[in-house]
Amino acid sequence: MVNQHSWRSRLYSSYVTSGQAKVDSSQKQTMFGDRRRYIQPVIHRHFALDKDTPILDLGCGHGAFVHVLRLNGFTSVSGVDVSEEQVALAHQLGIDGITQGELLDYLRRTESESVGVTLLWDIVEHLTRDEAFVVLDEVFRVLRPGGKCLIHVPNAEGIFGMRVRYGDLTHEQSFTPTSAKQLLNTIGFWEITAHEDKPVPHGLMSIGRRLVWEAGTFPYRLLLAAETSDTHFVLSQNMLVVAHKR
Repeated sequence: MVNQHSWRSRLYSSYVTSGQAKVDSSQKQTMFGDRRRYIQPVIHRHFALDKDTPILDLGCGHGAFVHVLRLNGFTSVSGVDVSEEQVALAHQLGIDGITQGELLDYLRRTESESVGVTLLWDIVEHLTRDEAFVVLDEVFRVLRPGGKCLIHVPNAEGIFGMRVRYGDLTHEQSFTPTSAKQLLNTIGFWEITAHEDKPVPHGLMSIGRRLVWEAGTFPYRLLLAAETSDTHFVLSQNMLVVAHKR
């Protein structure tokens, strides 16, 4: 009988050296510059104006979100990741407040209604259905009333969604906007929205990528609209799902 914890542990313990983390610690400024261009619009759109809001990044990796949030003036940001390599890299990059450990253990030690925003960026797809319910129940518990949860996951509705779903051996599942809302509604969240992961314009090349994206996805939107009479689709490989706690 194969123990899934054995292969999981082996893959996570070498997450950086196997290439899945996709970082180069020798190029700190370039690395964070690239990530910041992507993260900045997410912060502007989805984070509260209160810079003292406690923010918890679950599965924070090498701490890119933690770092950029702090650059934006947020003063109470912490993260946890299961990978020793990722946490060691965060510390090597000078990012503090990052803890190594299991997400569920960390959540269970966190006080109820003590967090304003939780981030699960490229995390939930690594969980089985049973694990996803257990972890998100704990996320719901630690969130303050009025708090929000941001979840970034592979999008099975996306044109090339399976590329991400099967791009990592530790992925257990993928989601559509409908199945993500089903999961989060069942947990108790409300005002759940799914957002496309479009190219972010920050220069001529990225503006061109965005224009190609808008033009290239139009035929797919038209075809789906003809079949379903719906007009809103999320066609990117990944999607951002935002859920609120009453």
